[in-house]
Amino acid sequence: MAIASGTPGSAAHSPRLIANVLAQISFGLLAMTLCLPSMQEWGDIFSTRQADVQLTFSGYVVAYGALQLVYGPLSDRHGRKPILMLGLVVAGLASIMAALSTDIATLTAARVLQGAGSAASMVVSRSMVQDLFSGPQRTRVMAYIGMAMGMCPPLATLIGGQIHVRLGWQANFVLLAVLAVLLLVAARLGLPRVAKPAPVDSHWLRAMLSAYARLLREPRFLLYVAILAATTATFYAFLAGAPIVLKGYGIGPDGIGWFIMAVPVSYILGNFMTSRLIAQAGESRVMAWGQALTLVGLVVMLALGLGGVQTALAVALPLLILGFGHGLLNPPALAGTVGVVPALAGSAAAVAGLMQQLTGATGGYLVGLVPHEGAVNLGWMMLAFALTGAVAQYLLRRR
Repeated sequence: MAIASGTPGSAAHSPRLIANVLAQISFGLLAMTLCLPSMQEWGDIFSTRQADVQLTFSGYVVAYGALQLVYGPLSDRHGRKPILMLGLVVAGLASIMAALSTDIATLTAARVLQGAGSAASMVVSRSMVQDLFSGPQRTRVMAYIGMAMGMCPPLATLIGGQIHVRLGWQANFVLLAVLAVLLLVAARLGLPRVAKPAPVDSHWLRAMLSAYARLLREPRFLLYVAILAATTATFYAFLAGAPIVLKGYGIGPDGIGWFIMAVPVSYILGNFMTSRLIAQAGESRVMAWGQALTLVGLVVMLALGLGGVQTALAVALPLLILGFGHGLLNPPALAGTVGVVPALAGSAAAVAGLMQQLTGATGGYLVGLVPHEGAVNLGWMMLAFALTGAVAQYLLRRR
């Protein structure tokens, strides 16, 4: 895909355009995490089990990943903007439905629908990076995206916790509905029209299946996806498990965000370092550094837990190392997924997004099935996912 004729070539590097893309890609993660502090109390509010509450998170994540598989090829075929705007409409309506929910089943259904709409923001925005940038600049922009996305979980949990305490949990979903409308206007007025390639197949379903079959024959693409899926599962297990662990340490909804902030803040720093190091050190070396730091952070967290150090800081501080490692690891992996077959950037972003969210949903749901008197069980789960990513990265380096 290319920018439509009549759009200035310099527009791709416009700070306003980059900010618009960053806002669009951040919406899905914001919608995912804004209500995390409320999940501590949904069990009592709706008189249900914690495992049922965790399904509101996992349901969102599964839909968020699965619908990317549809939006990606459709955006390759019909253009980025129409698909993005459709998803924002769906997400806005689902947010209103969630705010009006009176039982956990309705809330879960609303969260699934919300994830289905938000998926368009992620896959279309990633694809637009492929459309507008090339070479090391693409990886650098992916690092900027990582910085923006790294801010979402801590800010969302801080804001969501304060809104929950002051206005009630429903107000978080009202805020998301308002944001969906604002982003819809920003997409309509501020994003460039991208020229659509002539379809190689007259039927959209055959074209979609052909695109995925082509990607599945690329071992490098599959290994990049495996790395991204493993890092996402590690992070989502932390997001879903941290409120439960922190509750045992006496941390309430209005304080969770300060500790969850550990991973995203260091992740932002890691992304910043990636934007500076990638041209000199190269993707392979930066990714290796990131994977090593990820494992070190988890080992330290587990060692403290097994040694009987049962405090919130014993969880948060070691994960500063993990967050920095993810910041080095993710931007090159993201750029790799959409760069293996550039003509199928939308489809590639969709497959990567699906696998990230499916493994993330798995991690988020498994957290609710084991006890969490301390951080040890959560640490073992996160380490298992991280080791899977390390194996995939080893195989990628060998190729």
